Amino acid sequence: MAHLSEMQSKVSVTADASRKPLPDKQDHKASLDSMLGGLEQELQDLGIATVPKGHCASCEKPIAGKVIHALGQSWHPEHFICNHCKEEIGSSPFFERNGLAYCSKDYHLLFSPRCAYCAAPIMDKVLTAMNQTWHPEHFFCSHCGEVFGAEGFHEKDKKPYCRKDFLAMFSPKCGGCNRPVLENYLSAMNTVWHPECFVCGDCFSSFSSGSFFELDGRPFCELHYHQRRGTLCHGCGQPITGRCISAMGHKFHPEHFVCAFCLTQLSKGIFREQNNKTYCHLCFNKLFPQ
Repeated sequence: MAHLSEMQSKVSVTADASRKPLPDKQDHKASLDSMLGGLEQELQDLGIATVPKGHCASCEKPIAGKVIHALGQSWHPEHFICNHCKEEIGSSPFFERNGLAYCSKDYHLLFSPRCAYCAAPIMDKVLTAMNQTWHPEHFFCSHCGEVFGAEGFHEKDKKPYCRKDFLAMFSPKCGGCNRPVLENYLSAMNTVWHPECFVCGDCFSSFSSGSFFELDGRPFCELHYHQRRGTLCHGCGQPITGRCISAMGHKFHPEHFVCAFCLTQLSKGIFREQNNKTYCHLCFNKLFPQ
């Protein structure tokens, strides 16, 4: 009991001494280390064994109170600090890199991947696309702003697009309906066409023979091409592809430019006209005597 009273008295004296103001922080640290060392020795003198909890990895002094075990070593709580900001980590979560401890804030600031859209550190889920990293909510269509779903995305000029906008903006357009051409197509007249859209511009019939005629950037069947050009025979109604005769504001196959009465083939300039019909001189004189 006498020994314990003596120890309490010494501890009390030491504690009272510790209340005196110290010149600076370093002196306070030296005084604290001296006090702890003295207390440890006095406890041993009184027959009370003191078992250190290890040596601090930072200051290399024995740890007699609270201890933190981290990175395979022991630390005084106040000495387990962030390698970047030097703030005490204590029992808070931390990250390790190259054997050093970092607080969450500084670890993400220094080492986490950056979002290609907002440039902020990615602290949770990360999405990798187009050789860059993104917050999942920041990887969206450059045109409509919608986040990509199961269909994925298409890339153009280093920008991501949803399928709908990519096709609408960049796919070749049909020369007939001007909608995007996605699958089967025909190539004609320096553009592409849906097969069902490549038809005659007048009768809308397809070109089963494989041939067509172009006029003003549109395809036509032979009949309507010549009709639009005014090269249908006024006699038979069929296209004129060779020699033709022009008379009375019309065009004729030479063999169809005939007398309306005797059907004899006429020569240009050697015929008579009556009621928009052509006659040879002989029939005209018989039918319409002067």
